[in-house]
Amino acid sequence: MDRLTGETVELLQALIRTRCVNDGTAESGFETRNADILRQYLGSTGLDLQSFGPTPERQSLVARIEGTDPNAPTLCLMGHTDVVPVNEAGWSRDPFGGELVDGEVWGRGAVDMLNLTASMAVAFKHLATTGFRPKGDLIYFAVADEESGSAHGMRWMADHHRDAIAADYVLTENGGLHSGPKEQPYVGINVGEKGVAWRKLRVHGTPGHGSTPFKADNALMTAAAVVQRIGDYRPAPRFHELWRTRVETLGIPEDAQRDLLDTERIDAFLDALPVPGPGAHLHACTHTTFSCNSLHTGGQPFKTNVIPDVVDIGVDVRTLPGETAADVDAHLRAALGDLYDRVEVEVVMNDQASISRTDTALWDALARSIAKPFPTARPTPQLVVGFTDSRIYREMGAVSYGAGLFSPDIDPADFGRRFHGHDERIDVESLRLTTDLWLDVTRDLLS
Repeated sequence: MDRLTGETVELLQALIRTRCVNDGTAESGFETRNADILRQYLGSTGLDLQSFGPTPERQSLVARIEGTDPNAPTLCLMGHTDVVPVNEAGWSRDPFGGELVDGEVWGRGAVDMLNLTASMAVAFKHLATTGFRPKGDLIYFAVADEESGSAHGMRWMADHHRDAIAADYVLTENGGLHSGPKEQPYVGINVGEKGVAWRKLRVHGTPGHGSTPFKADNALMTAAAVVQRIGDYRPAPRFHELWRTRVETLGIPEDAQRDLLDTERIDAFLDALPVPGPGAHLHACTHTTFSCNSLHTGGQPFKTNVIPDVVDIGVDVRTLPGETAADVDAHLRAALGDLYDRVEVEVVMNDQASISRTDTALWDALARSIAKPFPTARPTPQLVVGFTDSRIYREMGAVSYGAGLFSPDIDPADFGRRFHGHDERIDVESLRLTTDLWLDVTRDLLS
């Protein structure tokens, strides 16, 4: 293991072990723990390191190498420092142990996205301590609260300290997986993402004693019917501008490609795929999706002998490019039918889908940098079905890509299941490739 890869491994292990778990509440996350580790790691650069955040426990870290030309473009390397909760019983190893086993680092965040946050810091420090003088500013931004909507992280920074993080170009999560023919592989770069339109549906009923349920107006029973109708809802497929390219780079037979590119045939094709498998991802790429993921009784605990009068349903809605809040409401009306009038709809998040163009100097720099270790590889633009902090940078006018560079031995489907899943881990070879990618892209773009 070379020195820089070794530093990436050690820094990743340290970030995993802090347990910066973001459960969606304002009191969780504690991302300052990881900000402190990164501050200590970057302290030897002699650069000014600034912390920002709405509370002492939820700080983000910003470091900058000043450019020599104020008119040159600025590049930001951005990684988030929080991770999602974990069910430790489902893991083969300690999810916060950061163990290095058989060439892989295990732990929550190893894939999403502490591997990139760590490798970016290592590349940034190496450039700073070896005398690199970029034309435009180079920013390292370790941001809090990506996993729960960015209110305490990127959104807060954009609202309160925009100048500290403003950039023309941004590299963040997540791309770098190989697909297609081995002799001329495609390397996915995420240039866009679906919109996120979280909704809370409140159902009202009449409270009563659980011993007399006959013809009771039970809010939970109505909520169950609401959940079932949303689960059964099948919106029509719709293809965005990147879909054809995505299908053509999957490396699948031509007849399967034809089915995936036909709005009249894609649903039957996806229904026939085995579960688990790629169907869920391909479906999400081409449909507005609705997932009912939480139930609450209006702030009160469920009690076995009390008929609830209020039930809140948390619905994760992901929208396609071009869809608005009005479209989300139309979907809910279509899904719920006569039950729509039984719910109150509260908007929790409503960030529309976003796409960055690819006719840029950053895209060209990525293509040249990927070709160094993989001379026949070609970057291909993709739209991701989750959300990242790129969406906010795009609102600010930046071109933002999800990048990285992983080992060609990684199976994309298996890798995808590690996001927010059990036994999350990343191999050392991918850490090496990604660390080198940040170095090569930065030198290419800013030299």
